[in-house]
Amino acid sequence: MKRGIVLGLMIAVGALSLAVAGAQQGGGGGQPAPKVVEVQKLKDNLYVLTGGGGNVSAFITTSGVVVVDAKNPGWGQPLLDKIKTLTDKPVTILINSHTHGDHVSGNVEFPATVDIVTHINTKSNMEKMIPNSTAQDQTRPAQTIFQANGGKGLPKRTFKDKMTIGSGNDRVELFYFGRGHTDGDAWVLFPSLQVLHAADIFSGKNVPLLDANNGGSAAEIGNTLQKAHDSFPTVTAIVTGHSTTASLADLREYAAFNREFLADVRAAKKAGKTVDEVASTWKIPAKYAGYAEPAANRMKNNVQLVYNETK
Repeated sequence: MKRGIVLGLMIAVGALSLAVAGAQQGGGGGQPAPKVVEVQKLKDNLYVLTGGGGNVSAFITTSGVVVVDAKNPGWGQPLLDKIKTLTDKPVTILINSHTHGDHVSGNVEFPATVDIVTHINTKSNMEKMIPNSTAQDQTRPAQTIFQANGGKGLPKRTFKDKMTIGSGNDRVELFYFGRGHTDGDAWVLFPSLQVLHAADIFSGKNVPLLDANNGGSAAEIGNTLQKAHDSFPTVTAIVTGHSTTASLADLREYAAFNREFLADVRAAKKAGKTVDEVASTWKIPAKYAGYAEPAANRMKNNVQLVYNETK
């Protein structure tokens, strides 16, 4: 009987010790969670790296690595460390798809030798952004993460409509098709692989985050998405901003989804409905099965933006 009691106490104490240790390691004791970057291989020389912000593409060329986006503050070095496990070639070019903190904040941790490229509007947006990675806070006037680092991490080169980097199988092409998520959303094509990096203008199957403070547009995003779809008829895979890899058919559907949302909200405005009425009643049509329901604040933001853009 006594042995049973002692054994029970030992088990209880052991369980308590494990619980305490787990809490300490998991952040309950104030320790930061480890920054883990996961890797998905798309092609022999193209990888998608997830965790710590937006999805990142790493394209390994004959002379170095071309990286698309750089994740949240503090995730630049873990990203670089993970890339070193894939190749011994240096990162030579960093392309930022747009201005948001979960895609550009890691820039400041990249070596100064890296050539940073963005759309011309994104450069302007980056110069005024703040280090917070939450979308609703990114556009308030404040010192930017780049100013706080003496300008390190800001773009060295920009493009307006199209840019080509490299040649042959190492070629990378950048495109701008118009406003959507922001006014500087770059589409990055790896022609030799027929893979397209779309980032947050196609973050996944959802109601998009439209950042009007950085030029985003509810009225134009559907047409912008359609232009992108029509420009890449042979693309076989699309790297989304925060979800799984998508197809060209998914992009076509997403363009239609956004145009349909625009038409529905415009019709509601014409019928005299308020923004709150529309935001609280509009539902994702059944034909778009699997699309994520939006948070209330995102829904209201997008409806308000349609109202603002509709005369």
